[in-house]
Formats: sequence, structure tokens, C-alpha cells
Amino acid sequence: MAKVIPTNERIQKARALIQKARDLPAPEESGWMDFTYAATVKDILRQAHDLLKFVQFMPNASAEVKKEVADLIIKISSSEREILHKSL
Repeated sequence: MAKVIPTNERIQKARALIQKARDLPAPEESGWMDFTYAATVKDILRQAHDLLKFVQFMPNASAEVKKEVADLIIKISSSEREILHKSL
């Protein structure tokens, strides 16, 4: 059976994953258009989203925590746009 991760630990891990995606070095030749790089960034951000997606529906999570999680989910989406959808 999977180990239950506390909400505040989920938030910390998601923030660390967002930072990891931002710190991932882009390839020199093709930059953000490299498929491996794009897949790696999307996978890291997906992991962050998966950590947080059910926190909003937990009855024991406070309203402040739910708002923080909602803000982090928005940050994940904006991070993906910033990292991968750069203009040529």
C-alpha cells in the first residue's frame, strides 16, 4: 500500500519539482524545441501537478492550504508556458 504524504510535504515537493523544471538546462542546438527536453520538463511538471491535484478535495485541508494549492497549480501551468512556449 502506498504511503500517505502529508499536505505540507506535498506542497514542498511540488515547489521543488517546479524549481527543478526551471533549472533544467536547455540543449544548445535546438533549445526548447528538443523533444527530449520538452518531455522531461512536462514530466517533471506533471509529477508536481499529480502531487497536488487531490488536495483541493481533501476535507481535512484548510481553506488557506486549498488556496495555496490552487495557486501552485496555476504556477505549474504558467511555468510550462514560460519554459516551453518561448517565441522563436
